[in-house]
Amino acid sequence: MKRCLFPIILFALLSGGRARGQLAGEFKPPRANCCLVNSAKSLADQLQDWNQLGRYHQANQELQKQPGDAKRVVFLGDSITDIWKLEEYFPDKPYVNRGISGQTTPQMLVRLYPDVIDLKPAAMILLAGTNDVARNTGPSTAEMIEENMMAMTELAQLHGIKVIWMKSYAARVNAIYADYFTALVDERGWLKDAYSMDGLHPNVEGYKVMAPIAAGAIQKALQ
Repeated sequence: MKRCLFPIILFALLSGGRARGQLAGEFKPPRANCCLVNSAKSLADQLQDWNQLGRYHQANQELQKQPGDAKRVVFLGDSITDIWKLEEYFPDKPYVNRGISGQTTPQMLVRLYPDVIDLKPAAMILLAGTNDVARNTGPSTAEMIEENMMAMTELAQLHGIKVIWMKSYAARVNAIYADYFTALVDERGWLKDAYSMDGLHPNVEGYKVMAPIAAGAIQKALQ
């Protein structure tokens, strides 16, 4: 027994010298969430619906049961669209909000059929790209973002849906351009303080400016 003990102790002493640099001087781990298992399960569940197709699934089914509307317009976008209370700015209009905060153009492209095309709108207002720049779903080049928008535009137009968004591309493909930019930014190209609380999302006053611009573009698209 003693013969076996010595080499084991010796190994521990020798290896301890090499491992000393990896030891913590004091035990200070990050504070664990009390419900870590539930948090992990919640994240895993969310990854099952990476594109968030479930967000509007039930609402889409209910809307498709209703009679069609020749003047229906779907607003597709990220948080700027998501928090826009369309019923307040466009009362009595058949406008449908399909914005999801934090989304990028590849996610919206996957959502285009269930959240736009299947609802058979007359027009779609597309407002996207901010979260692509923020790398919410990984790095994207300007070309990748533009191609995702082009794909959404071409799919919508293939199904007879008018598209309202980017100026240069709109001119090439007979889409409509809603110029929020000129009306909302200052001389530096940033959102005016009066129209935003965080420099990114419009506030109530910002949406008041955007609403008539959107309305004008919709009217032009539906003519």
